[in-house]
Amino acid sequence: MKTVTVSADDFGLSEAVNEGVERAHRDGILQAASLMVAAPAAADAVRIARANPSLRVGLHLVAIEGPAILPHRLIPGLVDKTGQFPSDQLRLGLNYFFRPGIRRQLWAEIAAQFAGFAATGLTLDHANAHKHMHLHPTVGAMLLRAGAAHGLRRIRVPAEPPAVMARCGSPATFGNKLLYRWTGVLRRQARIAGVVANDHCFGLAWSGHMTASRVRLLLDNLPDGDSEIYFHPAARRDEVLGRLMPDYQHEAELAALLDNSGMT
Repeated sequence: MKTVTVSADDFGLSEAVNEGVERAHRDGILQAASLMVAAPAAADAVRIARANPSLRVGLHLVAIEGPAILPHRLIPGLVDKTGQFPSDQLRLGLNYFFRPGIRRQLWAEIAAQFAGFAATGLTLDHANAHKHMHLHPTVGAMLLRAGAAHGLRRIRVPAEPPAVMARCGSPATFGNKLLYRWTGVLRRQARIAGVVANDHCFGLAWSGHMTASRVRLLLDNLPDGDSEIYFHPAARRDEVLGRLMPDYQHEAELAALLDNSGMT
């Protein structure tokens, strides 16, 4: 049996993203979106979510390359003076593992992001993390622990099967295979916490480039089980997207979500 959840990341990042999410849900096949609670257009995203109650919204936890919800004075080891997490994944990963003071600040921030989501009044459908940072065992454990206090029942495990992607024309590299095996850590954490996770996830190899033709190819090769396909739609290019994701095809991904004939 095959089931598919179609989702969007970065809800709240900009009004162009929010408009893309709304159009993809109202006029296309988008089912869920993940909210960055401290992002510049988060309030606009919450307004859109309230106007579209059939859109399932979850938390897109930010622990790298994005805005924190707590002020710098409370988490000075995590963010710069503007409240932004750095993009140095290796340094962050080491700090999250080995520095107890940093871990305490990280816990405070993760708990605050879940509390920020709760304050919107939206139902928490799921949780995942920006740049899949919850694959880090410390972040994953904290996400599950904080989420438990808010009724978290589902997370995304970004397990993209290399064999499936190879059939779709994306070669199975050593790195892809290693990442796929590493997702087993998060899956075990979720199982112990009693939280549901998808079997498969698609959108990693083609992140930002999930065009209609690629999605059709993927659906033709979809494995049995529960899959999630995630996108980064936007109604137009803007300064935020140009700065953070200059090579992403946000409008093409929106077009793929609106291409109902190609997605069914």
